[in-house]
Amino acid sequence: MELPKNYSPKESETKWLEFWEKEKIYAFTPESKAEIYSIDTPPPTVSGKMHLGHSFSYSQQDFVVRFHRMLGKNIFYPFGTDDNGLATERMIEKMKNVKGQFMKRKEFVDLCLKTLEEIRPDFVYDWKRIGISADYNVFYTTINEHCQRTSQRSFIELHKMGRIYRRRAPFIWCPECQTAIAQVEMKDNEREGRMVYIKFNTTLGEQITIATTRPELLPACVAIHIHPEDKRFKHLIGARAKIPFSNREVKITANRDVDMDFGSGIVYHCTYGDMDDVKWLEELKIEPIEILNKDGVLNEKAGRFKGLHIKKARDAVIKALEEEGRIAKIEPIRHVVNVHERCGTDIEILNTEQWYIKYLDLKDDFIKYGKKIKWYPEHMRVRYENWVNGLKWDWNISRQRHFGIPIPVWYCKKCNEIIIAEEKQLPVDPLADKPLKKCKCSSNEFIGEKDVLDTWATSSLTPDIAIELFDKKMQKNLFPMSLRPQAHDIITFWLFNTVVKSYFHHKRIPWHDVMISGFVLDPHGKKMSKSKGNVIEPQFMINKYSADALRFWAAGSRLGDDMPFQEKDLVTGHKFTTKIWNAAKFASLHLGDYKLQRPSKLHLTERWILSKLSKVVKEATQSFMNYEYSHTKLETETFFWHVFCDNYLEIIKDRLYNADKRGEGARISAQYGLYNVLLTIIKLMAPVMPFITEELYQLYYKKHEKIKSIHLTKWPEIKMIDEHAEHIGDFVVKVIEYARKQKTMKQLSLKTPIKKLTVRAKIEEIDFDEVEAEIKAATSAEHIVFEPTRGKHPEKELEVEVEF
Repeated sequence: MELPKNYSPKESETKWLEFWEKEKIYAFTPESKAEIYSIDTPPPTVSGKMHLGHSFSYSQQDFVVRFHRMLGKNIFYPFGTDDNGLATERMIEKMKNVKGQFMKRKEFVDLCLKTLEEIRPDFVYDWKRIGISADYNVFYTTINEHCQRTSQRSFIELHKMGRIYRRRAPFIWCPECQTAIAQVEMKDNEREGRMVYIKFNTTLGEQITIATTRPELLPACVAIHIHPEDKRFKHLIGARAKIPFSNREVKITANRDVDMDFGSGIVYHCTYGDMDDVKWLEELKIEPIEILNKDGVLNEKAGRFKGLHIKKARDAVIKALEEEGRIAKIEPIRHVVNVHERCGTDIEILNTEQWYIKYLDLKDDFIKYGKKIKWYPEHMRVRYENWVNGLKWDWNISRQRHFGIPIPVWYCKKCNEIIIAEEKQLPVDPLADKPLKKCKCSSNEFIGEKDVLDTWATSSLTPDIAIELFDKKMQKNLFPMSLRPQAHDIITFWLFNTVVKSYFHHKRIPWHDVMISGFVLDPHGKKMSKSKGNVIEPQFMINKYSADALRFWAAGSRLGDDMPFQEKDLVTGHKFTTKIWNAAKFASLHLGDYKLQRPSKLHLTERWILSKLSKVVKEATQSFMNYEYSHTKLETETFFWHVFCDNYLEIIKDRLYNADKRGEGARISAQYGLYNVLLTIIKLMAPVMPFITEELYQLYYKKHEKIKSIHLTKWPEIKMIDEHAEHIGDFVVKVIEYARKQKTMKQLSLKTPIKKLTVRAKIEEIDFDEVEAEIKAATSAEHIVFEPTRGKHPEKELEVEVEF
């Protein structure tokens, strides 16, 4: 069958999306006896549409999955959406022009769920459109009843283990989102700031100067700290300092944590500037002064600054200090500030009731678990270990939000006993439901917990969420999972927390392998952001080129590397698509009468290319096994352009067109080589470019191979290694390339006849005889003179002379 003149990716790609879905090409088969390859698919956050980073990392994981599918494995590749987090809540507030905190909880939750149902299909389609070969029927959302049940059960089990506790304590708080956040949800923001040197009076009659970047917390000052070995100031230890704008005095104490070289060398202790303030409060048994409300506004304990937002209070305090002559100096500095990674707001420390998972005593175990997992690339494990070693606090899992999975807890109105839900009543909403039994004090009146679980407390259970869509027997076959693919920025979020939950619930690692992808940067190596105006939308690139071209670009980066986006890489992918289409079109012209017969004698040219191709297959297979998909793509691409198109197709044309002169056996050998080499190239590129390869397979190969889709065919195997054939074949190529070069230099057409071609080479005459006709046809030589140099002096490897 002859192929159409041109390939239309827009028509083809949507056609094959429908075909794959209708024919269930990527469906997991529970009853299959084949080896299972299971993926803990990252559920993308429903907070907009797919961005370029998504298309980059999800394509890379899909390359690997498609490879294992072609190895004949039964692929468990679920797809879920993460839609119970703050990002989704913020998106819905913006879309619907509402503020969740001012609505009744049920009303806001219902609005969120309804909106998600409306927007989720279009959101998921973006992943289908780039060819992610998940089984979309094995689907979950991190807010549905199935996930709520799994997440709440985890809470109950951890509580039974004695690993969950509730405590009122100072902890990290976001005034913008008005919720507690975990250590992992903070990020460092480097910025310009001011170091303010404030003058304090002391009971010794001396004035001291204290440097701080947070003068707005002055009303919350509870102590002054001096290093006991600081000769400049140690005589002040035990005295008291007077707080400006008040009649309060605070004690000057010895504290070895003080950095004598920072600022003035004296630290003022306020509640709370950072977690060091919390530590000192506990060590020195000091009563806190809490001046900050949950919304970031100063309260009555701030005195004259009551009602000011923390952002404005800094300037107000500095101005008041200047009016009283209390400012020694102000220095501009560049420093790092902790912010909430979701909204970018400076974090504060507030004293609130929160739920925690106790795990600081298990850091060594978590390190051991990390070492049991195979990391690709291996160096990413260092990030994991650095995070574990740097943990300072237990995991805060409660959030002060409306939308999320409720913490399954009630409090007895009479005795304040904590009542934990029973597993058989899950999922439960304590604000709407009641415990199944009375309190041990016989009371039947309860107050439901308002807080919800941190989204990572649920996302850390994705292996359980996915496998529990099947029965207990299948769950054992699916866990531990084969692979966790993800980006490097959430090693500390998702990966670590999943290891934690797997440690507690399964006492096993959650996956055998993890593959960690990098970031996409703008063409200048800068991070993409809407504010910078350098965001590139994958949907636009797909429309301009194709999904295959976008995936081709993603395959150009080594796993784990950050990569600047270069549109020229998509242009290269588009050119590859055009070239392989034209090569297949040429093949279809000459394979119409091919009956899949193997020739009685395989021509040396076929032995040459099949041997070279076998080496490519060997390298490609090994590369994929090591998650080095970029090597497979490069090896195949190079072979296709330079060996197959530039040389092999040119060399076999004479045998294909002139069967009457060259003999039917020679033509069948060429057909055999053309059929198998092109099919193998298509298979090698199928994981990277699934659409064009499916199109080519369906148009010609399917009727012969009898398998429904290229993506269900068998991964190529090594056909033969023939070093001698490779040596002779490479000799042929060198002769042809020399002849072409001479014609180009003389600005002649490549079809210009050569009157005499003289070849001196270190090969046997019998080998030359087998390829002479190929050389003659490919160079348009009228007469060839061959002189073997083996055993002669000098024993030249190759020498060519051309006469026109």
